[in-house]
Amino acid sequence: AVLVVLPLIVPRAWFPYLTQIVIFSVAVIGLNVTTGYTGLINIGQGAFMGVGAYATALAATRLNLPFYLAIPLGGVAGALIGTLVGLPSLRLKYLYLAIATLAFQIIFEWGVGHAPLLEQGGVIKPPTPQAFGVKDSFLNHNVFWYLVSLPVLISVALLWRNVLRTRHGRAMIAVRDNDRAAAAMGIHPGRAKLTAFLIGSFYAGVAGGLFMYFQKGAVIEDYSLGLSVKLLAMAIVGGLGSLPGSFLGPLFIVGLDRSVELLSQSALLGRVTAFAEGVDVASALRPFSFGMAIVLFLMFEPRGLANWWRL
Repeated sequence: AVLVVLPLIVPRAWFPYLTQIVIFSVAVIGLNVTTGYTGLINIGQGAFMGVGAYATALAATRLNLPFYLAIPLGGVAGALIGTLVGLPSLRLKYLYLAIATLAFQIIFEWGVGHAPLLEQGGVIKPPTPQAFGVKDSFLNHNVFWYLVSLPVLISVALLWRNVLRTRHGRAMIAVRDNDRAAAAMGIHPGRAKLTAFLIGSFYAGVAGGLFMYFQKGAVIEDYSLGLSVKLLAMAIVGGLGSLPGSFLGPLFIVGLDRSVELLSQSALLGRVTAFAEGVDVASALRPFSFGMAIVLFLMFEPRGLANWWRL
């Protein structure tokens, strides 16, 4: 209820960051499905988001579909590609599977840059979306996509919570804990792994479609390896294998980015830069704080912010 009435309470300047938190939370839930709940290391979630983004953009521009049909189509495209990428998980584990997903990330970036269906440089700009006759520019672009993304996040979170209570969800957790013991109990580990990739990449595809509209276009730089690492960091900081952690991780990382951005514009940093002559402190601050956050959480709170929430 608080999140729904938030547009009436907080300044409009907050909404670019609030919308990012909501969209990234959808993608992090998907990453938690594969990595947190099933134990399959995935370093290609950003590429699955990219698949959903470009599928959504093509559906909107070539098929003239409205955004509420184009975005689910992007999720389906992400699920199909994710299931194919998940096939190596039937034989690969741990670091080897991580390298396989990393390979897909690199193939995706190269493929989009050379695809004949896409415009020069892999950039697609969709038409201005509208809902019930109201265009997003009329309401305010960031508020519009916050109000669109929030029900999506609530829906996918409730869906995954319910899946966890089924035999499919319990099978994924059993495979994560010990796939041989799970197989001995009659669980099919390969089916559980492919189901995890299918659900996780579907969520990533939906998040990619939302992010594409939020960014007012699909640009390959938005779905690079850096995004995959960022999503993985959000999952780690929030807490792997935790639904509350899927919300807390994006909140922390986006909040950290914003704090660093404000600090880099402050007079205090100017004095530090003047003292450290020859060092670009402002450019180093963001990657340094990002890396330190991951290292400190892995050292002192490996279960993430979700453990604080539980306590």
